[in-house]
Amino acid sequence: MRTKSKKENKINVVTLGCSKNVYDSEILMGQLKANNKNVVHEDENDEGNIVVINTCGFIGDAKEESINTILHYVNRKELGEIDRVYVSGCLSERYKPDLQKEIPNVDEYFGTHDLPNLLKVLDADYKHELIGERLTTTPTHYAYLKIAEGCDRPCSFCAIPLMRGKHVSTPIENLVIEATKLAKKGIKELILIAQDLTYYGLDIYKKRALADLLIELVKVEGIKWIRLHYAFPTGFPLDVLKVIKNEPKVCNYLDIPLQHINDDILKSMKRGTSHEKTTKLIAKFRKSVPNMAIRTTLIVGYPGETEKQFQELKDWVQEMRFERLGAFAYSHEENTTAADLIDNVSPEVKQQRVSEIMEIQSQISFDLNQEKIGKTFKCIIDRKDGNYFIGRTEFDSPDVDNEVLIDATKHYVQVGKFATIVINDATEFDLYGEPEIN
Repeated sequence: MRTKSKKENKINVVTLGCSKNVYDSEILMGQLKANNKNVVHEDENDEGNIVVINTCGFIGDAKEESINTILHYVNRKELGEIDRVYVSGCLSERYKPDLQKEIPNVDEYFGTHDLPNLLKVLDADYKHELIGERLTTTPTHYAYLKIAEGCDRPCSFCAIPLMRGKHVSTPIENLVIEATKLAKKGIKELILIAQDLTYYGLDIYKKRALADLLIELVKVEGIKWIRLHYAFPTGFPLDVLKVIKNEPKVCNYLDIPLQHINDDILKSMKRGTSHEKTTKLIAKFRKSVPNMAIRTTLIVGYPGETEKQFQELKDWVQEMRFERLGAFAYSHEENTTAADLIDNVSPEVKQQRVSEIMEIQSQISFDLNQEKIGKTFKCIIDRKDGNYFIGRTEFDSPDVDNEVLIDATKHYVQVGKFATIVINDATEFDLYGEPEIN
């Protein structure tokens, strides 16, 4: 019979999945801290006797990682190493009845909108007055700012609306308060995230208000960079381009997942756009902000994708020369409309198509990086790793984009600060440089 540990209660929050989950964990930890709870994030020594797992349920691999993590901590609970295990987040929202049946030793499951109830079982009260109060888990100089929750888009392949609900924008004044508090903690870079930045404001202001939000955020003292992630192409508010061009604090960077370019597949995906419209939109971006880095993601192996349709996608990637691009193999998600289609592209063909797209992109990235040699860039220094300081330009987001490597045996730059770096070498996904000599 297992015995309860004699440790003082310490809550270990484990985060899986995307930056939206990171943000949610930070809000949870901020609430717990305000209730005088001892809380840690992914404690390396696994000292927490109470574990909260914030799960991801987006695609197969993410679901598998979430389940394996739950089983790991349930096993530790059975061994008496920890006392309680709670599960929250997207997987729990989507599959709670199944999880309760298959893994009953979890103390309780919570969905994506159950924060007050989760706090209650942790013997804490939800404090409404804590606008913008978070325990950030990112490095001390950048943080995510979630400007909306949920999504109203009908994309056939995506289960996010099932897990996150309808789109709900956070009011501008609340986001400014949060950004101000982050700046006072030393945050210099805000990474704006949502399931759909493009839709921001339509629900509460009856218009697309992303540009209005940016104009207010640039006024926050201490914030030097503002970066945009996850914009939807259909209905993109073009007034945002003017703000990007004219406001030095708004990075010349946009993450806009496009998913495909063939008209028939876009129609089946319910993306509300076409090959022609998408290409014209990218042309508007390039014309309005000539030096903007565009990041996109693509899905290959969608049900019915033919070799001809895939070739069209490859040719288009070659033509567009995106600065940043990721490709993913399609996977069936239960209760989505695409799940009713026959998943008739084999796993082997899907992976081959991912490889072919990424091979094209590697060459594009190499060529674009070679053009940077001899040029000077303002960089934020993220960390020191071995013999290198690792930084980023305004054209690069943490964890997913290019990095700038500075030889730490020859040069010194301060982590968390900006430095002016001259690029002297480049590979497909890395730049090498040294501090500019004044």
